[in-house]
Amino acid sequence: MLHTQMILAAEEPSPVMPHLSEVILGLVAFLILLFLLRKYAVPRFENLYEERTAKIEGGIEKAEKAQAEAEQALEQYKAQLAEARSEAAKIRDDARLEAEQIKEELRAEAQEESRRIVSQGEAQLQAQKAQIVAELRAELGRNAVTLASRIVGESLEDEARRRGTVDRFLAELETNGAGARK
Repeated sequence: MLHTQMILAAEEPSPVMPHLSEVILGLVAFLILLFLLRKYAVPRFENLYEERTAKIEGGIEKAEKAQAEAEQALEQYKAQLAEARSEAAKIRDDARLEAEQIKEELRAEAQEESRRIVSQGEAQLQAQKAQIVAELRAELGRNAVTLASRIVGESLEDEARRRGTVDRFLAELETNGAGARK
């Protein structure tokens, strides 16, 4: 029986080994599929691959250009910023110098004004002193004439005599006052 089973088993198709017609049909279908893929699909994939590669490379170049431009703009910005800072420092120094000059001019003007006011005050004091001295002389002269009239007993009403007497008296006072001061 075993022998019969083997014969029967040999006549049945093997589940592992396909029939020759299936292998040939599969091979023909594979070759047709391979031909169609090579003719239509592979060139399209190649074109898409090349386009994508070009886009990526172009994007990288653009990015590098943009980065270079950004670095250049940053350098220009830094240079402009440094220039602006130096210009601001120069303006600040100029302003300080100008302020010092203005301060010196104002100080000189104030000193000049103060000298002018002091000299005007001194001139006014001299004028007032001269006026007071003249008034005191006149008053002193009147008092001296009145006192001398009482002492002498004669009238010093005569203008010429009175003036001479007063002038003599004042001259004596000045010489006595000048001698006392020295």
